[in-house]
Amino acid sequence: MALLALGINHKTAPVEVRERVAFAPELLTEAMLAARDFANLEEIAILSTCNRTELYCSAGLEGTRALLEWLGEYHQLDPDELQKCSYAFWDEEAARHMMRVASGLDSLVLGEPQILGQLKSAYSLSQENGHVNAGLGRLFQQTFSVAKQVRTDTAIGENPVSVAYAAVSLAQHIFSDLKRSKALLIGAGETIELVARHLSQAGVQDMTVANRTLSRALTLAEEFNGKAILLGDIPEALGDADIVIASTASQLPILGKGAVETALKKRKHRPIFMVDIAVPRDIEAQVAELDDVYLYTVDDLKEVIEENQRSRENAARQAEEIVEVGAHDFMRQLRSLDAVDLLTTFRSQAESTRDQELEKALKQLANGKPADEVITMLARGLTNKLLHHPTIQMRKASAEGRTDLLELVQELHQLGDHQKNEKR
Repeated sequence: MALLALGINHKTAPVEVRERVAFAPELLTEAMLAARDFANLEEIAILSTCNRTELYCSAGLEGTRALLEWLGEYHQLDPDELQKCSYAFWDEEAARHMMRVASGLDSLVLGEPQILGQLKSAYSLSQENGHVNAGLGRLFQQTFSVAKQVRTDTAIGENPVSVAYAAVSLAQHIFSDLKRSKALLIGAGETIELVARHLSQAGVQDMTVANRTLSRALTLAEEFNGKAILLGDIPEALGDADIVIASTASQLPILGKGAVETALKKRKHRPIFMVDIAVPRDIEAQVAELDDVYLYTVDDLKEVIEENQRSRENAARQAEEIVEVGAHDFMRQLRSLDAVDLLTTFRSQAESTRDQELEKALKQLANGKPADEVITMLARGLTNKLLHHPTIQMRKASAEGRTDLLELVQELHQLGDHQKNEKR
């Protein structure tokens, strides 16, 4: 089994595809078990965000195709179409990719910090359900260590560049004075919390938080002296909202074209600025067809984000070097573990041979055979048995012209040094 990272992200697929491949949080446990059984995996963890869906596994060489077939079956998509917009990395490349993801180097917003928390949550859920063992577990731990070093040793996270920041920055381009604007935030997760923080810093004083759970909405709204409502109350609040920013984990749109049309009539066609950060989308795509509505999706924020992330590019180059070292170190550790297993087996066989010859020698001594003869036979027997299989393989390698194997034997046993010492 080898380590595999298989995924689809904002670079390889549009939001229309990403939202169909996304996993609802409450279905992840079931999905991991199904994928593990379907593709015959030893280990698996699933990361699903608005910009990427990735599966980290211990899999055989057929793992890529098997997982694409499972993804297609699970989400009712054509595996061949999924393959066109997916990527697969094995072993060191998989380690490097995961470390880049955790460090924010592969994000839509260069250096954004939220992805590390999302990756830790994916690992915890997999661990809780017994889907992580030694291989994948070590990769996650090394990944978290590298991401921490990137945050500590570079300035990649110093400037406020995120999807939430980009959404608010775009609002500032549309509204000359955000202090007069009223905001309706749909959802109450980390992204919306960041949005609220940036809006507050930009001068917005009137915020309403709508969420499926009122208590969570209240907690967030109180922090910014705002109001809290349930999702069902959105149509009534929409008429007062100048800015609407949505980011929930809902699998279906929360805000439809009809509700927005009604709100626009109430507003007498005063424009509404909307940003849908969610994948799957929270706002129906048809809302963009309405006059006086400026609707942006995650993909539309790219230009704003690209402008803001230039300040992080030097730090990113330093981070890439840290990731490169981290990926090499991880593979070195894995190879060392392989060597430990091999050495354990090698030593076990040698000790078994030793015990057999020693038992024979002790019996001969007990039967009265002279000690010097017994010791000589013990030494000869051990030498013959320990060298029997290596000698056969070396002769075979020589006949086949495999000089690399012969050179390796010379290096392992320092035969060249031994010959030099004999000549002195």
